[in-house]
Amino acid sequence: MSSIKSTSRRSFSLTVAGVALALATAGLSHAEDVRTIKIATAAESKPLSWGAIGVEPQGYEPDVLKAINAKLPQYKFVMEGAADIAQETGLATGKYDIATGGYYRAPAREKQFLIPESPIGASLIKIYSRKDSGINEMKDLVGKKIVPVTAGGGIYKFATAWQEKNPDSKIEITASSAGIPYPDRLKEVENGKYDALVLPSNLGEQTVIDQQKLEVKASEPVAINNTFVLIHRSEENKALSEDIDKALKELKADGTLAKLSQKWFGEDITTYMK
Repeated sequence: MSSIKSTSRRSFSLTVAGVALALATAGLSHAEDVRTIKIATAAESKPLSWGAIGVEPQGYEPDVLKAINAKLPQYKFVMEGAADIAQETGLATGKYDIATGGYYRAPAREKQFLIPESPIGASLIKIYSRKDSGINEMKDLVGKKIVPVTAGGGIYKFATAWQEKNPDSKIEITASSAGIPYPDRLKEVENGKYDALVLPSNLGEQTVIDQQKLEVKASEPVAINNTFVLIHRSEENKALSEDIDKALKELKADGTLAKLSQKWFGEDITTYMK
């Protein structure tokens, strides 16, 4: 073999090796550029979202999160179901970067978390009571024992605002941080511990009522609210919040949110999104 051919082959091998190394380095660099985002989703709120830890979350919000992630390849969304109290506590401490669970805007949340301007969905607030209760609207709750609501949450904000507008109809709303699952709360309404439960209807209440054959009914909507993604407040997450806001605008404009709403709720909730 001539020295020329040998040298040529060595040069070619070095070139191939160099290209392979460059590609591997580029791949490694790309992997390092992708930021993992840990997300807490509602664990027992079918069809909004359900799936305990270790089980892939399903429902409207997980599907929307997947659609957002598809538009934002610089992130890798990792979801897990969590109880309500664990969601907000984990988000506040930084255990989670994002939490979704049919959350409303509220002054306390706006102060504590980053919240994109664009909503992820909309919920219809309804009153759940025993079928023989005669409760159909907010004024019917005067003198009734109502299931405590999350302190600083959307329902608390709604009830407080309603009370201010209707000072002659005094209702007793108490705030609590206890993370008791909605199915158990519905049972407490049926057994008489409480007279009524005020909640958004997108948390799976009707499914629980039907499956467990509870003597509980839902009122017509007493209010309609947008729902939002909550993000752990940090400098790093400001860009994440802006990216999610942009993606949600695009998903609403291209009809994706409407399709997912029809899939999970049987109606287009985007018509209620302000």
